[in-house]
Amino acid sequence: MDEEGRMRFKADSDSEIAKGYCWCLVWMLDGSEPKEVLMVEKEDLTNMNVGLNIKAHSRVNTWQNMLFSMQKATKDIMLLDTHHHHKFSAIWVPSNPRGAERLPPGIVDAESDFYLRRLWGKPSEDLATKPKYLVTFTVGYDQRDNIDKAVKKFSDNFTILLFHYDGRTTEWEEFEWSKKAIHVSTRKQTKWWYAKRFLHPDIVAPYDYIFIWDEDLGVEHFDAEEYLKLVRKHGLDISQPGLEPNKGLVWQMTKRRDDQEVHKVTEEKPGRCFDPLMPPCAAFIEIMAPVFSRDAWRCVWHMIQNDLVHGWGLDFAMRKCVEPAHEKIGVVDSQWIVHQGIPSLGNQGKSADVGKPPRNGVKDRCRTEWTMFQNRMAYAENAYYKSIGIDMSKSTPP
Repeated sequence: MDEEGRMRFKADSDSEIAKGYCWCLVWMLDGSEPKEVLMVEKEDLTNMNVGLNIKAHSRVNTWQNMLFSMQKATKDIMLLDTHHHHKFSAIWVPSNPRGAERLPPGIVDAESDFYLRRLWGKPSEDLATKPKYLVTFTVGYDQRDNIDKAVKKFSDNFTILLFHYDGRTTEWEEFEWSKKAIHVSTRKQTKWWYAKRFLHPDIVAPYDYIFIWDEDLGVEHFDAEEYLKLVRKHGLDISQPGLEPNKGLVWQMTKRRDDQEVHKVTEEKPGRCFDPLMPPCAAFIEIMAPVFSRDAWRCVWHMIQNDLVHGWGLDFAMRKCVEPAHEKIGVVDSQWIVHQGIPSLGNQGKSADVGKPPRNGVKDRCRTEWTMFQNRMAYAENAYYKSIGIDMSKSTPP
């Protein structure tokens, strides 16, 4: 085979007659592409006429033998060339996802979803519709009635995903919607533990918005579709519904306002805000009922720490994932909820003090995690700025 990939043959035989046959085939096939050599059939040689008619059968056999030899040589060369190609020209695509560099890009499917598919029929016909949004609840069976009310506030545009911290899943089939929901069960785990492990951005990529909600939320005055209309209208990438003022209120920012659709800033108690456009006076929501755009969640997910399962501290740090944060983070007032504050998962904890309620141990862990998260973030930021030659030790907090 020459440098252009064409076959080259040479007539060589001890028999002058055989050499004559070789010359004829060489004349026909020399310079052909390998596939052209292999396409020649023995029937193509039956009409070739060399020598006397009485020896036609012998001539045909000779043609076929010569052709067989040439085609075998062609196949051998092609095989060697293939091995050489794979050895020195194997697929390697650095832009593919990590671990998939050896695959041709056309076969790489880097994202997934929670769409339920059939076990039969054509895959292309599995999905009549594709939900545009995802809502997750971390639940125990004791709160089933509350969750039933909440789920009914979300249309068919939503995939429903339940994280079960009590190990009870089959009992939920009393609700018709539960039969189409996704259920993930691991005992005594928090929603942020679940989120880090089951809501990877490449898994939830098909969804425009992701709701990551607690189980103890009153939703009488909430409609998910109307909520998202306001989120889009006001350009919110990270948001939550306003909280009914007299129930479960910790921060002024999340308090519902009667006279607005959405608010993005507030006034806090003296000493809480060093900057009116920074948390908790702006660029701030709490973690019991957050709603994320796809892009915002991709950033927030990477910020969640594997071992800090309660998520304390995330509320003050989410602003790092959108810009400008005081415009992209806000509270939707006209679609509001009630935080009932039921410590159901907290009651499954264990207190270090004998005789104290189990939830005390959970609260202690939450406070510890908050401090740990703040320290990690400060260390990571200082290390980054130091690596680029900036001393942040004398600057005000970002």
